[in-house]
Order: sequence, then C-alpha cells, then structure tokens
Amino acid sequence: MSITRSRSAVDAVLLGVALVWGSSYLVAKELTTVAPVLVVLALRYVISAVALGAVCLVRRVPFPLGRELRVGVLLGCTQAAVLTLETFGVATTSATNAGLIISLTIVFTPVLESLWSRAWLPVPFFVAAVLAVLGVALLVSGHGFRAPTVGDVLMLAAAAVRAVHVSLIGRLTRGRQHSSLSLTTLQAVGGAVLLGATAGSRLASTVPHLSFVDWSRLIYLALACSVFAFLAQTWAIRRTSASRASLLLGTEPVWAVAVGVSLGGEPLKALGLVGAALVIASTSWGQQVERRHRLAVGTPAPQLVLAGDG
Repeated sequence: MSITRSRSAVDAVLLGVALVWGSSYLVAKELTTVAPVLVVLALRYVISAVALGAVCLVRRVPFPLGRELRVGVLLGCTQAAVLTLETFGVATTSATNAGLIISLTIVFTPVLESLWSRAWLPVPFFVAAVLAVLGVALLVSGHGFRAPTVGDVLMLAAAAVRAVHVSLIGRLTRGRQHSSLSLTTLQAVGGAVLLGATAGSRLASTVPHLSFVDWSRLIYLALACSVFAFLAQTWAIRRTSASRASLLLGTEPVWAVAVGVSLGGEPLKALGLVGAALVIASTSWGQQVERRHRLAVGTPAPQLVLAGDG
C-alpha cells in the first residue's frame, strides 16, 4: 500500500471515530425516551465491559495490579461522571446543542493544564475561549436570547468534568507503562458496577420492555462509540501525527450537528447557526494556538484517547 493510500485509510478511520462520537448524542437522546437515564448508562457500560474484556482475553492482556488498578478505578469514576452528566443533559436538550457544548472540552482542558502547571497560555487562546463561550450563548438562544435549559447547563458541566478526566489521564499515565486497553477496560468495568448498582431494580423492570431497536441503539453506543472508537483511534494515532489526529477527531461537533439536523430533524435557526459556526471555528482556533504554544515550549502533548466519552 502506498504512503498516500495508507494515510487516507488512517484519516478515514479517525473521521469514522469522530462520526460515531458525533452521532452518539442523538442515539442516547432517543434511548432516554424509552428507558431511565441510569438504566441506559448501566447497560451501555455492561455491554462495553463484556466486549473489552473479551478483547483483553484474546490479546492475553495481564490483569492490572497495584498502581495501574488504582488509576483505572479512579478514571472509571471520572468517566462515569462525564457520561452521566452527558446523558442526563442530552435527555433535556437537543443532540445538536449537546455535541457542540461538549466540544468546549477542547478549550477547557488546556486551561486546566495551564492552571496545574502554572504555565499560562498565550492571549489568543483565551480570545478563542471567550468566542467559543459566546458561540454557545448564541446556540442555546434558539429563536431569541433566553436562559439556557437544564440540559445545556448539564452539558457544560460535562465538558468541564471531561476536561478534568482527560487531564487526569495525561497526568496519571505520563511516563508509565500502563496498558491503554487495560485502563479502558477497567473504566468500563468500574462504570458497569457503579451505574448498575445505582440503577438497581430499575434494570430488571426496564430490560424486558426494550425493543429490538432499543437494543440496537444500546449496542451501537457500547460497541461503536466506545469499543470501536477506542481500538480504532489507538490504531490510527500510532500511524499519524498527533496534530493530524487532533484535527480529525476535532470534527466531532460538526458530525453532531449534521446528524442532529438531518436525522433527528432538530431545527437550527439563524442565531443558532451563527453560534454553531462560532463554536466550531473558535475551538478549532484555540486548539491550533494551544498546539503551537506547546511545541514552542516543549511540553508533552495532551492525551488524545477519550475512549468511551463520546
């Protein structure tokens, strides 16, 4: 295979990951109309954990012990918090809004990293961050300026917690020989246990009433948006540059808008369209500013793997 064809294949895989993540908001929203949010989350995690566990067995990945086990459990808790906020949020806002608001993680994460390291980002990055927030304000205004919905606020909280989760992944795994597959599997198992216990008796009362379509959506969320996304992006990132991977994975909000409007029939009026464009443009700009600054000062690249967060 030529270098050009190989690069095209890698790009296609990364765009596929961004697409399934972008589509996950509409799928999750549709599921929350037929089952309680905690049941949807618990079943998604259980299916993901079983599938990832099978992959670990096939690859003969050793069971993590000591620090790796503790890190996996902690990241499982933060990831469960992100998905819980996201799913409760998308249940009460549009999939389009959800996909765009969560993209603020792209600007929240570097800000959090700079606070922890006390290495401040350049002024243009904060200009991009302000423009991104302004874009969200226009987006949630809909037909006119109004207060954001509860779902919009929950998605904003999810973006902030996701930034913490991503930063923790980078800080806790940097310089360590931890297996990415083991950590991701631990996160899925931890989430399955935590959310399964929280859902409790509602699981038993809901499962018998789920239709074939409902199960198809759950399997899509678990296998496509979690298992496939993790394995595919891990394969692709090893075959391309971090900058190119970030750019392609950063198209997630674009796909969220496309899926929400075309398949979900969600309206996007003029004001919301301007806000959506501003969010996408400013987060992309902020990402570029942060990358150039990081390369200039020689700091490590942020963690790219957001397995199961989409």
